[in-house]
Amino acid sequence: MKKTVICFGEVLFDIFPSYKKIGGAPLNVALRLASLGINAQIISKIGNDALGNELLSFIQANHVSTDTIQIDDILTTGEVLVQLDEQGSASYTINYPVAWDDIKATTTAINALKNSDALVFGSLACRDERSYNSLQELLKKASYKIFDVNLRAPFYSQALLINLMQQSDFIKFNDDELYEISGYLNSPFQSLEENILFIAGQIDAKSICVTKGRLGAVLYYNEQLYFNSGYKVNVADTVGAGDSFLAGLLSQLLVNEQPQKALDFACALAAIVASHEGANPFISSDSITKLMHL
Repeated sequence: MKKTVICFGEVLFDIFPSYKKIGGAPLNVALRLASLGINAQIISKIGNDALGNELLSFIQANHVSTDTIQIDDILTTGEVLVQLDEQGSASYTINYPVAWDDIKATTTAINALKNSDALVFGSLACRDERSYNSLQELLKKASYKIFDVNLRAPFYSQALLINLMQQSDFIKFNDDELYEISGYLNSPFQSLEENILFIAGQIDAKSICVTKGRLGAVLYYNEQLYFNSGYKVNVADTVGAGDSFLAGLLSQLLVNEQPQKALDFACALAAIVASHEGANPFISSDSITKLMHL
């Protein structure tokens, strides 16, 4: 039986210097999950405008349920201005306020969540108290809560992050985020592995994963650490690579794949995404398998 994962948060357009791409971390995760055979759904809001209509059509065409996407007659569909440096690393200017700042915990959303296996959420959608309050209501209904930290300054606070971590079963950081939050918690440690275990002890987290860009990732799962040192590719841009990593990891762990194999799969998938432009390129299962076994 297929697993069902619901993602909560921003849906938007990433506006690059010469083109635009559909994105938003929760949507990127949902799209990749759907491509990997998971029933994926997104709780979000779009504007009643041309960009919103384009988003809705794209999401439906990519087999993600839009039953819980709300439409706002006043606020517009989200846009993010993306700048890339010489290495392909991205920086973002995120417009505010937009439709996904006012997501509601509707009856439809709550009922969908009751029939799901996991809820994925991030910190960015909590920048407005309206969407934050809705998330708090939905977290009470979720059976398994996955926090994709995804820090975007200035849209977070120390108190917010600790609050969300304390409600989570699984937390995903990148390495910079891990060290920033370790500092909030007054960690005395320097190594990534020690800080993973420190955070797990401080907030009673059952599972933590930390991505390290081209250097792979570390997974803490069932009280054990698993490692992958990355896969070599020619990077086009890093937009969405972490989102595909999380989707790949969840798609394997939710069907009880061995944690090491799940981590390897996720790292290979993320590397291939980084070798393409934008967050949601088509990736074949054969290409993932091939890279894993090079």
